[in-house]
Amino acid sequence: MKGKLTTRLSWTMTIVLMICIFSSVCTAQEPIKWKMTTTFTPNMMNIEGDRYFVKTVSDLTKGAMEIKFYEGDSIIPPFEVFGAVQNNVVQMGGHWPGYWAGKDWAFDVLAGVSLVLSPIDLMVWIYQGGGFEIYQEVYGKFGMVFLPTVVFPMESGIRSNKPINTLSDLKGMKIRAGGRVAGAILKELGAAHVMLAGGEVYQALEKGVIDAAEMSHPQTDWGLGLHEVTKYWCVPNWINNGNILGVMINKKSWDSLPDNLKTSLKTAAMATSVWSFTFFEYGAIQGTQKWIDAGTQVTRLSDEDLKTLRKIAHRTILETCKDHPLFAKAIYSQYKFLHDAEKWRSFSTPFSYGANFELPDLEAIKQYIK
Repeated sequence: MKGKLTTRLSWTMTIVLMICIFSSVCTAQEPIKWKMTTTFTPNMMNIEGDRYFVKTVSDLTKGAMEIKFYEGDSIIPPFEVFGAVQNNVVQMGGHWPGYWAGKDWAFDVLAGVSLVLSPIDLMVWIYQGGGFEIYQEVYGKFGMVFLPTVVFPMESGIRSNKPINTLSDLKGMKIRAGGRVAGAILKELGAAHVMLAGGEVYQALEKGVIDAAEMSHPQTDWGLGLHEVTKYWCVPNWINNGNILGVMINKKSWDSLPDNLKTSLKTAAMATSVWSFTFFEYGAIQGTQKWIDAGTQVTRLSDEDLKTLRKIAHRTILETCKDHPLFAKAIYSQYKFLHDAEKWRSFSTPFSYGANFELPDLEAIKQYIK
């Protein structure tokens, strides 16, 4: 009897011990809960990249990380998302880096500066050409980490209510466009550069606050209803010929994550980049037909005009380097990538993924890097 009692007590203690161990493991594995918002409102197709990223994180972490996603302008105004992430009000924020060029011109390069890298160039530069590290340096200056999630194909171009056949037609126009370099180019051409969040563009065009807008790719522009308030479409898009969207993450929150979750977030971001490129490129194909069917009149700038724009862009970029060393470091890295790719592209033309064009002297830029 005593032996049986001892055995029962032993089993009871074993069960109690197992429950205690299991409870402590469960407590240790409580899901990490973060909040994420975005600069993109529900009517902007760009938000799909953020949604895909959140879903992919959930799938990869199998419940170990839960991200509560808030659509743009639902809890924080779009242009206040940067500060909200920086101050850890939310741990993550989806966005286009160019929105923050007022904080440092380097963000203009990270967004996809005018007339430099194509969308595929951007992808290769980020993951193989040193770009990822430059993103971390720029965002790290503001206490954040950056994960690229969307590689945008070339965007639409300028939508307006008067035809733009040549660069001279831009003179006197008020044009919504992203990017400070683009703004400087527009200013040289006699146009006024206006910065507006995507959700404000329709109303600004409708009320005549602006004369034209460069917004996003054809499907996104259609979803915003811009076909209702514009008649003309000028191609190609020299303002944003390649774009990167991504997620900024509060660095203290990032540093608190275990390594396996950091890896999951990076993997989710890369998976989203690949998915997004195909998603938005296919959407551009479908969206273009909608604009044509709606009767939008398309004009195209001449090759000579595009050459002029590239010269202005290179000159503007070099001038910007003089006073902005981090901008200089970022753009030097991109131009060096193009220099390095030049020979291979010349061998693979006309089947290569990018074009060779006249590039500025790298040493002229390098001198401004600190």
